[in-house]
Amino acid sequence: MKPMFGRGPSLQLRLFFALLLSVSLMLADSRLDAFAGVRYFLNTLVAPLQYASNVPRDTLDELVMQFRAHQRVVAENRALRKQVLQLESDQLLLAQTERENQRLRELLGSSFIRDERKMVAEVMAVDSDPYKHQVMLDKGRTNGVYEGQPVINEHGVVGQVAYVGAHNSRVLLLTDPTHAVPVQVMRNDIRVIASGRGTTAYIGLDNIPSSTDIKVGDKLVTSGLGGVFPEGYPVGTVTEFSFDNKRPFAQVTATTAVKFDRLRYLLLVWPTPEKADNAPSDRPMSQSSSEQENPSSDSASSSGSEGESP
Repeated sequence: MKPMFGRGPSLQLRLFFALLLSVSLMLADSRLDAFAGVRYFLNTLVAPLQYASNVPRDTLDELVMQFRAHQRVVAENRALRKQVLQLESDQLLLAQTERENQRLRELLGSSFIRDERKMVAEVMAVDSDPYKHQVMLDKGRTNGVYEGQPVINEHGVVGQVAYVGAHNSRVLLLTDPTHAVPVQVMRNDIRVIASGRGTTAYIGLDNIPSSTDIKVGDKLVTSGLGGVFPEGYPVGTVTEFSFDNKRPFAQVTATTAVKFDRLRYLLLVWPTPEKADNAPSDRPMSQSSSEQENPSSDSASSSGSEGESP
């Protein structure tokens, strides 16, 4: 019986012929460029497959780039928001600094402030007791502050020092019920006593006969009597003059020149050269304890002669 499949050449012979054919084709292509058309055809046929195979990689690269760009934009946006917040806070501080600078310019450039020795002080605290009108300043005995010392601002009289510590002092305001100051009417130089009424906007004139030549609108300034407040500092403006036959004196009310609900920077005044010599504005004092006590005794005697009760 004849076998279905005949036995062919051996594997070694087949390998030899395959190698020989490959070498022949390579030599023919390299020497004669015989397969240039075939390569062009195959390259054209395979090119769409190459482009198609690159689509996932290009898409993935594009997505990665967009994601990174998004992350970078988010980070930059967050940083810019923080920067804007910082700049806005700096702008608020700048506006506050400009307002403080304006207050100091008004304080030091007021037309009625004369050549007495002065020192700028800042309000540290306000007394919370509704029956006491007092504020705390950041200047004390080491700065030459003494009890009874007059305190003003760019608008007029604020009050006088009632207590002096080493580095701070307490000021009794003009509106306190226990405070009184000698004043005079600018129009006719009538001298009267103005005292606090416990409100932040009004003071009263005490013991005014009904025949006294005082009118609504009259300006009140310090008279200089008593030696505590120098003469001529604004105190207020008369807003009411009424008389009741059942009362021995007229009821006279004046609005204060100073807005006591807006106090920030004040001026400590040394009315006399002797007291001004003990008031350094730039450095602490270096004086003996006896020299530090002199201002207090001087102010106490002045306050007693003036009739005030700081």
